[in-house]
Amino acid sequence: MSSQGPELPDGRQVRAGARHAYLRGLRDATPFLVIVLPFAMLFGVLATEAGLSLFETVSFSVVVIAGASQFTALQLMSEQAPTVVVLASALAVNMRMAMYSASITPYLGAAPLWQRGLIAYFLVDQTYAASLLEYDKRPGMTLGEKVGYFFGTCTPICLPWYAATLLGGWLGAAIPTELGLDFVLPIAFISMIMPLLRTPAHRAAALVSVVLALGCAWLPYNLALIVGGIGGMMAGARTEVWLEQRAQQ
Repeated sequence: MSSQGPELPDGRQVRAGARHAYLRGLRDATPFLVIVLPFAMLFGVLATEAGLSLFETVSFSVVVIAGASQFTALQLMSEQAPTVVVLASALAVNMRMAMYSASITPYLGAAPLWQRGLIAYFLVDQTYAASLLEYDKRPGMTLGEKVGYFFGTCTPICLPWYAATLLGGWLGAAIPTELGLDFVLPIAFISMIMPLLRTPAHRAAALVSVVLALGCAWLPYNLALIVGGIGGMMAGARTEVWLEQRAQQ
């Protein structure tokens, strides 16, 4: 008698692999709740204090689903900044999503169109960072497993984001802003970005963007973010080219 059980049909094997990958993504991303919940609640509080209705506040989170960009836009709207500056600043903060998309396409680009549409919508800092680390750690994953893992990371991040925004909007002024809950923002970014700074180009981009953002902090309407983002991308690209040329010599 064979010690191994009967082999599953291919379709069942594929579904079982995707299900296991989904559960692994769910498990790996659950610790992000420590960051997501207070962050989303704080946005709900600040948005309602800034004059947005509960419906507008939740809609903002559902449509944009990008915490840093939402806070940036909300702050600029509160300062009565011109609409073009609000949009430009929000786009600059979210410009990293374009880099995330380009980076994750080799892993998920062959997925069906409807899946790619959902992946594009749910691609946020946490889902990107967790998925990329998993794909690098397990290069033998099938496409179904990669997609399953990605959606597993979305479940404890994106859905609680909506719910916590709604809760923050409901509680409103009951949560004093003096608590400084926005401390989770820099902690979240540092914890996610540091493991990804694996190459000299990554580190050069991060260093230049930080230096430029701090050096240009005097600019109005958070324009230092745009300067830092553009400068960081240029530095990273230039470092990559320089390293390739040096390796060919």
